[in-house]
Amino acid sequence: MAVNITSIKTSSNGVWEGDNPLDYAFPLLIVQTTLILIVSRFLAFLFKPLRQPKVIAEIVGGILLGPSAFGRNQEYMHRIFPKWSTPILESVASIGLLFFLFLVGLELDLNSIRRSGKRAFVIAAAGISLPFILGIGIAYVFRKAIDGADKVGYFQYLVFMGVALSITAFPVLARILAELKLLTTRVGETAMAAAAFNDVAAWILLALAIALAGNGSDGPHKSPLISIWVLLSGAAFVAFMMVAIKPAMNWVARRCSPEHDTVDEAYICLTLAGVLVAGFMTDLIGIHAIFGAFVFGLTIPKGGDFAEKLIERIEDFVTGLLLPLYFASSGLKTDVAKIKGSKAWGLLVLVISTACAGKIIGTFIVAMMCMIPARESITLGVLMNTKGLVELIVLNIGKEKKVLNDEAFAILVLMALFTTFITTPTVMAIYKPARGFSARAHRRLQSSSDNIKDELRVLACVHGPGNITSLINLIESTRSTNKASQLKLYIMHLVELTERSSSIIMVQRLRKNGFPFINRLRGGRFHDRVAVTFQAYGQLGRVNVRPTTAISPLPTMHEDICHVADDKSVTMIILPFHKQWRRINDHEEVENVGHGWRGVNQRVLKEAPCSVAVLVDRGYGGGAQMTPGPMSSVVQKVCIIFFGGSDDREALELGGRMAEHPAVNVTVIRFVKKNQMDGSDLMLRPSPNKCRENSYSFTTAITNPQTEKEQDEGAVAEFKTRWEGMVELIEKTESNIVEQVLIIGKSGDYDLIVVGKGRCPSTMVASLAERHAEHPELGPIGDVLASSGQGIVSSVLVIQQHDMAHSEELPASKITRGEVNNKKDAEPSSLV
Repeated sequence: MAVNITSIKTSSNGVWEGDNPLDYAFPLLIVQTTLILIVSRFLAFLFKPLRQPKVIAEIVGGILLGPSAFGRNQEYMHRIFPKWSTPILESVASIGLLFFLFLVGLELDLNSIRRSGKRAFVIAAAGISLPFILGIGIAYVFRKAIDGADKVGYFQYLVFMGVALSITAFPVLARILAELKLLTTRVGETAMAAAAFNDVAAWILLALAIALAGNGSDGPHKSPLISIWVLLSGAAFVAFMMVAIKPAMNWVARRCSPEHDTVDEAYICLTLAGVLVAGFMTDLIGIHAIFGAFVFGLTIPKGGDFAEKLIERIEDFVTGLLLPLYFASSGLKTDVAKIKGSKAWGLLVLVISTACAGKIIGTFIVAMMCMIPARESITLGVLMNTKGLVELIVLNIGKEKKVLNDEAFAILVLMALFTTFITTPTVMAIYKPARGFSARAHRRLQSSSDNIKDELRVLACVHGPGNITSLINLIESTRSTNKASQLKLYIMHLVELTERSSSIIMVQRLRKNGFPFINRLRGGRFHDRVAVTFQAYGQLGRVNVRPTTAISPLPTMHEDICHVADDKSVTMIILPFHKQWRRINDHEEVENVGHGWRGVNQRVLKEAPCSVAVLVDRGYGGGAQMTPGPMSSVVQKVCIIFFGGSDDREALELGGRMAEHPAVNVTVIRFVKKNQMDGSDLMLRPSPNKCRENSYSFTTAITNPQTEKEQDEGAVAEFKTRWEGMVELIEKTESNIVEQVLIIGKSGDYDLIVVGKGRCPSTMVASLAERHAEHPELGPIGDVLASSGQGIVSSVLVIQQHDMAHSEELPASKITRGEVNNKKDAEPSSLV
């Protein structure tokens, strides 16, 4: 039934007055948007194990909701997606597309493209040229095989077909490379540079295609002069934006720089209005509105506070809500049923084969000529075959201009889907850099510091500027004043890779993702405050600083940390705890960076190739930063709590290094048992059924308590001999361990308390095995000192010594020796 769109009202009067909300524009738009988001998010969840980009789920969701699947039910189609609602849905989706293309322009740095080198340019040119040439043949076949295709001018059809086959999706490719941790490999860097060139070429070709399209198969063919005028007007528009608007936006960006207290809202609003005006101008010229938004984005200065504010304000709303509507509307227009018979399906196979062969072979041949190994060359070809956003824009404009009919449109959308879908599994199959740890000796403080001349290498991780002061104080306190002993510090700024496109651009700009790139700070500008601060610290003290940034999804962040630790022969990793305490007006405030970061720490503790320390920061240093050098005016008081076991011995070793520093006062508090001959010594029995979330885990290795005791006594005796007169040593008799430890933490006598995690615990620590754990990854003593609401004022450093023998851990239950003797079948795993 035909509907007069002018009769459609915006909102209904409600069901109580007999109105059906689905007959009104706005309620129907809400239902359509909600349905699209639910289906696309559900599919994204299903595709996540396959590491597929979100765009795949959104297009497939649109296809399922459209005439290919659910839309076969005519009642559903007429009720949920009636024809009169299509312009409304597409208008809202186009607003999202307009602002998304503004973000793409905002994030695309033309200067970095110029610096990418000849090799990337040649590879990009080959990856565009061969598919475009093959598109000539495909266009000819389509015009012969598809009804109505020959009504469109051959040159117009050829340009659209060539562009559709030759495009590489820059944002989708970046996401795939980030997920596969290939961005800092030679393959990843070359692919990103070539894709950036490809992206610029795609926009030029798209503008050309739109200018030539005219009315497609509808109406009289326009004069070629009109196309020339459109192209000239487009060039003039770009020139005006670069010559007049770009300096104006530079001025706006300076006005909104960090030197000013706030970013003026008027500038934000005017910029967003400028996006709409630029889009209107290019639409007026005869090029699509998105072209104007993209060019306007190029005029915004990159990397400044103003650009960050713009991204922050609009990115989530655009990419999370509006852009899925555009991808879904592409799917809604795709009717797989139009691909009928063996001839049509043969065309689909032909297009897929031609697109893949053109990209992969063209890229492979040129990459081989550039002396890139064969496996990397073929991987480059597969990566450059990724399709995505611009591909869909080309196809949608082609359908809108009547250049592509329903059958050709469906075939090309399925081609884009298939080529993108196979990229990740294919790359994983043919190119996967070795990620295992090397066979080098695994490192810990006890072994590395036997020779004081050894260089101590530390990898310190930070979440942000809030960790800087306490971390510098900790690093400075471990720095030996002995000129023969060097400290090399690797700083890793941990940044979560999210679904936001700006996090991908951060990856591209820093080029430090995947297994991160260590920057040697030889010249150049650093906008990262973390890197700048540690660079200044390295220049003040005798510390060799190497900053890096790891941008990864949280579930795989530990791989980056462990890889760098292994690759750089690091002795100890320092991790920030996921909670930070601050005292404001005698009131304790807790800042929690999220449970995901806690998981990162847990996985590093499990898989690290060296010793690991977790810093629980309660304002270590009191906001005052230690000055490097022997004349530091800030004196730090450090307490080492020693119960016994390998982790406590590692803590004692670190205490020895701290004792060397003239501005650090070290106190060792050793707990000893009341009665050494107590016959009720505890043992631990594995309890794998206990909940790991609130139970401490201990080593499953069988240990000899006598040997452990001898090693503890030897470590303490050596410590006394070496640091006599420089360290205060206090012995406390065991009574109520938790209470005694809390007294130390609440006393305020110490800025930092260093404890072992206690995986192979002494009998005293083993007595806490069944205590309810708030932070089990810190071990019993560390958890007591890190617990909230106990009035602890000291910061805490929890150390785990690297030992492959103790890598397997399980929750445990207490059992006495007497009980073991009475139960012959008992097989405890850890004797303490």
